[in-house]
Amino acid sequence: MSVSDDPQDVRTVGEFANTHGHIRSFVLRQGRVSNAQLRYHEGMMAQIGVPYVAAPHDLATVFGRSAPKILEIGFGMGETSAAIALANPGNDYLGIEVHTPGVGSLCKLVAEGHITNQRIVQHDAVEVLRDMIQPEALSGVHIFFPDPWPKARHHKRRLIQPPLVALLASRLAPGGYLHCATDWEEYAQQMLEVLSAEALLENTADGFAPRPDYRPLTKFEQRGLRLGHGVWDVIFRKK
Repeated sequence: MSVSDDPQDVRTVGEFANTHGHIRSFVLRQGRVSNAQLRYHEGMMAQIGVPYVAAPHDLATVFGRSAPKILEIGFGMGETSAAIALANPGNDYLGIEVHTPGVGSLCKLVAEGHITNQRIVQHDAVEVLRDMIQPEALSGVHIFFPDPWPKARHHKRRLIQPPLVALLASRLAPGGYLHCATDWEEYAQQMLEVLSAEALLENTADGFAPRPDYRPLTKFEQRGLRLGHGVWDVIFRKK
């Protein structure tokens, strides 16, 4: 998810209107969808898409098996999601993303990689968590490089806030993990503070955690590291 400083863009989509009982952390732009993304979106979402419904879902039924369920919020263009799902066939992965180009891109990767343990919900993450995911249903949650909303007046738009973390903690099974990553140091500090304040969670490290092997380096991240930019992983576990 990326931020836009274009005020016209914001006015056009009306994202800042809080009409769903919570602040949205994303901007729905009218970005270009490639023909391939649209084609795979139309063809694959009928197979791996999970429509939003304001009712609890049995994730074992969604995936057709009993296996650890990992939720990802904001998977972008889906490269990391596809790589993780392909490398961990024993887990099931439910990705949430609102932007059609990214959803179409992950659909393409799933189809080309013959990935069977990936499903997608194209909807607001807070509403999916609140309405569709049952308590203690998840073994893990991934939130990789969420929009940092760098301007101070926009910090309230950041995804990692106490109400969401409390909701996520309620959806994790005991021993389940919440893994956040960011390349904004100030946001990393906020993540660490917010997660540390949640009584149901405990840090798996003394502060920031080393990047686990299951989170692959993206091309963007590799380029940033070569330039000396930092990346911070925050990994907590439910008590």
